[in-house]
This record gives sequence, structure tokens and C-alpha cells, in this order.
Amino acid sequence: MDGLAPDGGLYLPDTISPLPEKFLKALPGLSFQELGFEIAKVWLGDEIKVSDLERLVWEAFPFDAPLETTGNDIYVLELFHGPTLAFKDFGARFMAQLVGYFVTESERELNILVATSGDTGSAVASGFHQVPGIRVVLLFPSGKISEIQRKQMTTLGGNIISLAIEGTFDDCQNLVKQAFADPTIRSKLRVTSANSINIARLLPQSFYYFRAAAQIPGRKATVFSVPSGNFGNLTAGLIARRMGLSVEHFIAATNVNDVVPQYLKTGVFKPRSSVQTVSNAMDVGNPSNFERMLDLYKNDFRKMSSEIYGAAFTDRETVNCVKCMYDETKYVLDPHGAVALLGLQKFKAGRSSDAAKFPGIFLETAHPAKFLESVQPAIGNRLDIPERLQSCLQRPERSITFRASFEEFRSFLLDLD
Repeated sequence: MDGLAPDGGLYLPDTISPLPEKFLKALPGLSFQELGFEIAKVWLGDEIKVSDLERLVWEAFPFDAPLETTGNDIYVLELFHGPTLAFKDFGARFMAQLVGYFVTESERELNILVATSGDTGSAVASGFHQVPGIRVVLLFPSGKISEIQRKQMTTLGGNIISLAIEGTFDDCQNLVKQAFADPTIRSKLRVTSANSINIARLLPQSFYYFRAAAQIPGRKATVFSVPSGNFGNLTAGLIARRMGLSVEHFIAATNVNDVVPQYLKTGVFKPRSSVQTVSNAMDVGNPSNFERMLDLYKNDFRKMSSEIYGAAFTDRETVNCVKCMYDETKYVLDPHGAVALLGLQKFKAGRSSDAAKFPGIFLETAHPAKFLESVQPAIGNRLDIPERLQSCLQRPERSITFRASFEEFRSFLLDLD
């Protein structure tokens, strides 16, 4: 419920214990809801009655994370089957169920502050829309997300407030962090986050790594390629591995905002201003979850770089990958999935002898129709827009434009009280 810790740091579990071997062996026969429920029980213990937790998990996940083959022992994990057609639905809906459950015990309204570079905002808006006792304030970089992403978060109204910030995602994230650190705001408003900086958003993202591995023929150890921006997705994978999931290697695949791949090569972490790309959800110059990654590895650069391979790609390479995949297989990638596939291909090419032994899974984090501006020209064909996306395009938008000024943002929040 706090989001950030009192000292401004991020929460992590004190210990991460392996799951029972019996559970790991049973994975192929479990539905997504069943495996999610079993893992959630480990994290939540007796905080929630088992019957209530089971109901919350089933409410959160009325969709699956199917694995599709693309040939040559390479698979794509489709994470876009939720209501907003993006992987953020997994974390946002689970968190919405949990927070909605606990907020009923309090008389104070909870204000959720969210900085988003794209899909987080729409998933959080959908998950928390009309949840009693909760108000959501979304900050997104004006002009730097796709039209559909913007429409998904600016057309709901009600308890969802959207702010278009004249700046980058990093500016949005800094405003949120400053708000959490402001003693006046915290004394007058009950605030929390719904980005992956909130542990309740992060932990359920580990569920689909187990679901992916359960669908691999022969149950081999796998290589996961993860399109990465704020690095919550990859951190969730690292947690899954520590819970007993058999993972041979992780790939941190980014666009030109490559501060983590550079760290994995040099051991030096140099945050910088983000650059706008076609894979906009990864346009992050100072990823928050890198702190968690460092902690999980006890700041051991050699250990981290031996288990995580970093690779970065340009827009030209990304769009060309979308085109080549479509030409060869008729499968349509979104730009983020394309970056992940490029990372997997580069990893395998550089480790031809041993990497070929392990099946590779790359994460397709959003439906390609959310990125019509770049995907349709790449494939030379029109994409059908799912009904869930079409409906938001017809609704009027409600958003407020702000400069990247903390004083203005602070005044706005205090006026909400």
C-alpha cells in the first residue's frame, strides 16, 4: 500500500524461497489461474484468507499467456490477451484486486500515482476503473505514446485522471518520486504507486514465466529474452528463477535507451535522458528496477553479467525485424516483441555451440494493433483492430496538460484533498 519505502527505496522480499518440487513438476497440468494462486499463496501467507485469495486470482486473470512456436526451437510468449492487450494487465489487475481488498478496511481514499511510457497507464486505468475508495492519477509524456495507448487511458474518466506532461517518461517518473518524498503531500493524501516500483505490480509478473516454461515440450531449461524499459519484467523473471524456475539465461533487450546493456558490458551504470523510439514503452533512461536487480545480485557485476546478456537495437533494426518476421511466417510482431526477438537471435548467434541446446522464449508484450503507425508500414498490410481497442477510439478524451514542474504538480495534488 506504500509503494515506495519511507527512505525512497524499493521493496523486495527478505527471502525468496524455492517452490516445492511437487509444484514445479505439476506445472504442465495447471491453468494460469491455478499456478498463479499457488505462487500467490507463498507471497501472501495468512494476510488474506485462502478462499478470498483464490477468488481474487480468478477475478484478476480471466485470460492466459499462450506460447506459440516460430520454428527452430524459438517460441513467442503472448502477453497481450488481457483487456488492454498488453502484458501490464497481469500486474495491474492483480494489484487492483489486492488494493481493492485492503482499501475497504480504511476510511481514507487511496490516491495511486502512476508514471507511464505507454502500456502501464492503460492497464492501470482499466484495472482500477470504478474501484471504490481509489483515485488514479496517470502521468504520460505528451506526444510520445501511440494514439491507442493515449486513448485507452484518457477516455475512461470517473476515478481516472490523466495528465499529459510536456517532457519525457523520466520527467513523469521524477514528478511521481518527488510527490512520494514530499512530507506535506504524504500527510494530507494517502498515496501509493502502481508502476512496477510497487511490489504488488511486480510479483504477479513472475507467474507467466512459470506458465511459459510449462508449455515447452520436454521441460528443458530455457533462455528468456525480455524487452526492457523500466526492467520490472526482467526483475520478475529473476525472482521466478530464484523460486525454482529452470532458466539457462536471460537477455535484457532494449532499444537505444541502453543504460543496462552498457552496464552489463562495462560495469558502469550511467543514467541519461531517454530518447523517443518506435518501441516507446522502453524509452527509459534511468530504470527504477535496476536497483532491485543490483540487490538480487548483491552488487556482484560479474555474477549478473554472467547470467544476463544485454543487447540494444535501433528503430531501423526493429522495424526491419517486424517486416522479416511477417514475410517469413506471417506472424505480426509489435515493436517491443521485435526487440526481444532481435536480442534472442543475437545471443544465439554469439553462442552457437551451447545456446542451441536450449529453447528460446521471447516476450511479445503488446498487441501489434496498438502500434499501427510503425507496424502497418513495416508489413505492408492493414491490421485488424480488436474491438477492445476500437471502442476507446470512439470515446472523448479527458486529459490535462502540465509542464514538467513539480510545484505545479504538487499544487494539483494538494487541491485534490
